[in-house]
Amino acid sequence: QVQLVESGGGLVQAGGSLRLSCAASGSIFTITAMGWYRQAPGKQRELVASITNSGSTNYADSVKGRFTISRDNAKNTMYLQMNSLKPEDSAVYYCNAWGLFGEYWGQGTQVTVSS
Repeated sequence: QVQLVESGGGLVQAGGSLRLSCAASGSIFTITAMGWYRQAPGKQRELVASITNSGSTNYADSVKGRFTISRDNAKNTMYLQMNSLKPEDSAVYYCNAWGLFGEYWGQGTQVTVSS
């Protein structure tokens, strides 16, 4: 089992920045990739960014050039640096991990961007 705990969400004005963190614990050695998803009210959950164990990254077109995903393996923590935030980035952001034995989710953290 893998446990994921997000932090760093909050309220920010448009154009501002936030950094989300996702701390992983448990059977971390089984994780093969991690990512951030988000879900806005009335919308489907969507992939924002992902990163593999080798460091390869992938971003949704809507966040390319503004968001950066990274991992600190020594701290078992994944980050999402979000710059130039827009009101349409407002959502609950979820940490996700794909592992050898399953997929894991955090509880989510709210990000609200005011115009």
